[in-house]
Amino acid sequence: MTSTITWVGLDAHKKAINVAALFPNRTKPQEWLVENKPTAIKRLVKKVVQEAGGSEIRCCYEAGPCGYALQRQLESSCEMVCEVIAPALIPRKPGERIKTDRRDARKLAELLRAGLLTEVRAPTPAQEAVRDLCRAREDAKEDLMRGRHRLGKMLLRRGIAYAGGKRAWGVAHRQWLRSLKFDDANDRAAFGDYLLAIEQLEERIKTLEQQMAVAARGEGVREPVGWLRCFRGIDTVTALSLVAELHGIERFESPRALMAFVGLVPSEYSSSDRTRRGGITKAGNRHARRLLIEAAWHYRHPPRVGASLKERRKDQPAAVVAIAAKPSSACTAASVTWRLAGRNRRRLWLRPRVSWQDFCGRRCFITPHPSRPADRPRRRWAGG
Repeated sequence: MTSTITWVGLDAHKKAINVAALFPNRTKPQEWLVENKPTAIKRLVKKVVQEAGGSEIRCCYEAGPCGYALQRQLESSCEMVCEVIAPALIPRKPGERIKTDRRDARKLAELLRAGLLTEVRAPTPAQEAVRDLCRAREDAKEDLMRGRHRLGKMLLRRGIAYAGGKRAWGVAHRQWLRSLKFDDANDRAAFGDYLLAIEQLEERIKTLEQQMAVAARGEGVREPVGWLRCFRGIDTVTALSLVAELHGIERFESPRALMAFVGLVPSEYSSSDRTRRGGITKAGNRHARRLLIEAAWHYRHPPRVGASLKERRKDQPAAVVAIAAKPSSACTAASVTWRLAGRNRRRLWLRPRVSWQDFCGRRCFITPHPSRPADRPRRRWAGG
């Protein structure tokens, strides 16, 4: 059966776009190069529409630094479907050793026609703006950590160490930093520059967090942000960042699909009758994965509902609060089981089976084993 669809592969870069089009009733792809400018893209659309002769047009390009601007330009110019493809999921031949932009564009068109590409969910401009705001705050936090490390290592190279307490960068630590004196003018200049950079970054983070608080009250994100804030370890910054990174948690068919999207499922390398599973894949959205892991660490503390958590759960649906309270109940059951073990702790090896579905409130259970397996090292014992 002859295809009546025009398939277009685009290898997009900052300055130019390599185009490969598979038109109906043609055996070879047509290839050309255009500039990555709005006027050139309009001419590209006009040419493809004329060559397609009224047939349906479907095009794609890899997700990358060019973002989703090209997709919006193409779909607004005419009735054209443009997909943004996940680069890590593009099939590759192990023996292929030649890579060029022309080949990449032709390969995208052929794989799109074969249905072997995985599309990336494109956010709306408003969702992308909120996501960029959250990532700007994350970048500022990383810069702040690096700035603090630079200052601390400079002092360490001069044999100066803070001994006033365990907590660094508190009020006492900052007073100690301001009290330091250096004989050399170059040392004073370097120390002052490092300290000034840290103070500026802290002000930037405060400004960004204030803007994030305003964005969290916006239309379309207010409700999911309020629901997520019912969980322990999740406040406005984490909740808004998760909503911005996932841009629609309802699009996932199951919690397992969500965990695969953020790379929190185990890797596997199985063959024949042998099953081998490894650590988590760490594939997908690393920003959302980091937020979920940091939030989960709060569940290692005793499950108490403080004043701030009560305030966050106020005026929220009862069903949401009940789901948010389930992991805490499971942690309470685990601690009670551990206390009841008493003197038999050395013979009770608790293997926690708490998945990220459990963190979302689906289920949480602990499987007790009567004895320590022989192949487990002693350091894996509970209480041993």
